[in-house]
Amino acid sequence: MARVRYFAAAEEAVGRDEEARGEATVGALREALLTEHPGLTGILPRCAVLVGGSRVEDDTPLATDAVVDILPPFAGG
Repeated sequence: MARVRYFAAAEEAVGRDEEARGEATVGALREALLTEHPGLTGILPRCAVLVGGSRVEDDTPLATDAVVDILPPFAGG
């Protein structure tokens, strides 16, 4: 299963910093996360989704050993 890591506001909305997921693509993962975690509705569309450290499109397949990072926009100082 892919390992999904949540950061900042995404972590707060989900209530954990990571979890294992079984979706086949990034798009399927996005859909499932929005269904299971309604608090992500206003956050996830603005998040960068990285697989193995690189930005990816929704049709990107997720390998069972993939590491997916959900990164909301960060404010800098």
